[in-house]
Amino acid sequence: MEYVIIALKIIVAVSLLNVWLVQRNKKTKWRGGDADTLVEEFKVYGLPVQVCFIVGILKVSLSLLLIASIWVSGIESYAALGLAALLTGSVIMHLKIGDPLYKSFPAALFLTLCLFIYLY
Repeated sequence: MEYVIIALKIIVAVSLLNVWLVQRNKKTKWRGGDADTLVEEFKVYGLPVQVCFIVGILKVSLSLLLIASIWVSGIESYAALGLAALLTGSVIMHLKIGDPLYKSFPAALFLTLCLFIYLY
């Protein structure tokens, strides 16, 4: 089971790093509303640009901590719960603006995986 948890940590962390570092300025079918970029997505949610940067810094930092937790014990709970809280906010924002359910699927999936990592 330990290898499954390691794989889940890598999947969650790399996926979130991809969204926030590689895909941040690219249009995807998962963006809220009709936004083309992450900054536009936060505007669609009615949030100031500063919140986008704060959430981005937190998600990138916690993703890196999740990867580090493969070798450093005692930090995975903080990383997994922190990401779970932020991902809960993502799902809520999609629901708030009336997005189709499929748009909140990635956030809901990674939320579930973070909770599984935490509970294991």
